[in-house]
Amino acid sequence: MSTGTIADAFSGRTAWARNLAAPIRDFLSTESGGAAAMLAAVLAALVWANVSPSSYESLWTSRLAITLGHHGLATDLRHWVNEGLMTFFFLVVGLEAKRELDVGDLRERSRVTIPVLAAVGGVSVPILIYLAFNAGGPGAHGWGAAMSTDTAFALGVLGLITPRSATRLRVFLLTLAVVDDLIALLVIAFAYTSHVHPMPLLIAICLIGALLALRFAPDAWRHPAAAGIGLAMWVALFKSGVDPVVSGLIVGLVTSAYPPARGDLERFTELARSFREQPTPELARSAQQSVASAISANERLQYRLHPWTSYVIVPLFALANAGIHITGGLLSDAVSSPITQGIFFGYVVGKPVGICTASWLATRPWLHGSRPVISPPVLAIGGAVAGIGFTVSILISTLSFSGQRLAEAKLGVLGAAIGATFLAWSARQIVKRLPDNVRARQLAATAEDLLDLSDEVDPERDHIRGDEDALVTLLEYGDYECPFCGQAERAIRDLFASHEGQELRYVWRHLPLSDVHVFAQTAAEAAEAAGEQTDFWRMHDLLLDHQDDLRFGALLRYAEELGLDVEKFEDELRKRTYAPRVAEDVASADASGVAGTPTFFINGRRHYGAYDLQTLTEAVKAAKTRASQLAAASSAALR
Repeated sequence: MSTGTIADAFSGRTAWARNLAAPIRDFLSTESGGAAAMLAAVLAALVWANVSPSSYESLWTSRLAITLGHHGLATDLRHWVNEGLMTFFFLVVGLEAKRELDVGDLRERSRVTIPVLAAVGGVSVPILIYLAFNAGGPGAHGWGAAMSTDTAFALGVLGLITPRSATRLRVFLLTLAVVDDLIALLVIAFAYTSHVHPMPLLIAICLIGALLALRFAPDAWRHPAAAGIGLAMWVALFKSGVDPVVSGLIVGLVTSAYPPARGDLERFTELARSFREQPTPELARSAQQSVASAISANERLQYRLHPWTSYVIVPLFALANAGIHITGGLLSDAVSSPITQGIFFGYVVGKPVGICTASWLATRPWLHGSRPVISPPVLAIGGAVAGIGFTVSILISTLSFSGQRLAEAKLGVLGAAIGATFLAWSARQIVKRLPDNVRARQLAATAEDLLDLSDEVDPERDHIRGDEDALVTLLEYGDYECPFCGQAERAIRDLFASHEGQELRYVWRHLPLSDVHVFAQTAAEAAEAAGEQTDFWRMHDLLLDHQDDLRFGALLRYAEELGLDVEKFEDELRKRTYAPRVAEDVASADASGVAGTPTFFINGRRHYGAYDLQTLTEAVKAAKTRASQLAAASSAALR
């Protein structure tokens, strides 16, 4: 197969897109689409409820029962959506938060404090504002409807109004939303549960303990057991009278995440080869279990559930709950209703004020606070976006009100979502127009990036293409026989040409996947042998241009083509002189959690996602902007 044929065979999608588009990597794109789907569902619900209000209510109040003998679960369709399907939504939220805690930006625990306190402030101030309008009145019991951020809607809007590189803000908002949801679920459980049955609740608590104990169970039956316990927990909470959606968040928060280990992937390759030679059911099951265990349960569940929750479950929730029969009298009543006003101002004003104030307090030196992870203007955007409350707000509204008051509460929720979106967009426009020196000073005051690359780039050792003092370093762990590395090379060459070597340097480190590519190790050693004769990059380019022919004789031919000392080159290859040098790169890859190729790091931060020209260009541009601002701030501080 020719080089062009190899690259073309994989040109449709990158390895990342073909194999593991885990939700953490495309979270913003999925949430943006999910927000659009939710908006469409809201509009559909409003149209339906106003065109045929009787059919709308008739459908969603239809009763559905699941019975087994004398026991069963029965409620209407709306509650099956609110308490059943929405459990999966909170499960995905918990999974994403747990992944950030295990392998993401929140693995440094000190960075959790600020968003947690911000969440508390973002809950408390809206409640106070709501009670200022409703204390002592008939709407006072609905205070919980003004406090909770809609995770899906807020992250979706954030993805639309901010660049995809705004990772810190996304992580901050996600952490805040998870704490916010946890508080909301506790409020639902204790403040909006009228009749609690102690025995089912005790059973649910025991099941939580059993779920935590599963970490010590054998892998073979841990996941089926966890699914069974999660289902039993949901049933127990349902029977207890406590809203069972809390079970989803609990399961998500106890499901660990970890990067794939290269040893696990190599073990799968061996089992797959054994199955190819002897296609027996036993070997098929072993290979299947091996590949499943290589990817954490956290990412597997996100991969399966996240599109369903974003595009089906949450829009279905909106369809079931957002329908309001709007009349002129309802609108005029809502404008002067303390319920509508309390919810609207609680979200649009209370959320950003509470979040920004609590975040500021959490960073004060006299409270031994840590440095903020995002600057104040960016925090203002996050606070405004957090004012979008829909899912949990409507959920609590349905528990608090009925009839006219419920309609007024829903109008307040919808109005707040529109107002908060406009406020967030306005804040974003203001931030874009801030002077560069102001933004640089603010950025310099934030916490430093957590680096994912274990071994820093060493100009004395690493192979560097471009200016050694460039602002941005793009480092790749690659395999000369890997077709995806060949595909990525096209984008890298175009990227490098567009920068003309200025402000960008490119570093190659070896990660030959010898279990699947038989010539990769020797090719890596050949590149090092050429490097000894000061011709690493020309050999590097030749190897990636001829991935279909990396046999020993071809390597000698390439050395001759480059004008190298072929006798010395061949002698070093046969003696495997540079195997230790390649092994050093492999060890650094293992230390950085790299299991496959190509894997990219940009200024020490791992690049998750596609590696086409557009995506890499955006990532490099974002890194360059941040590095330039930090350099400007450092220079100003020295003057």
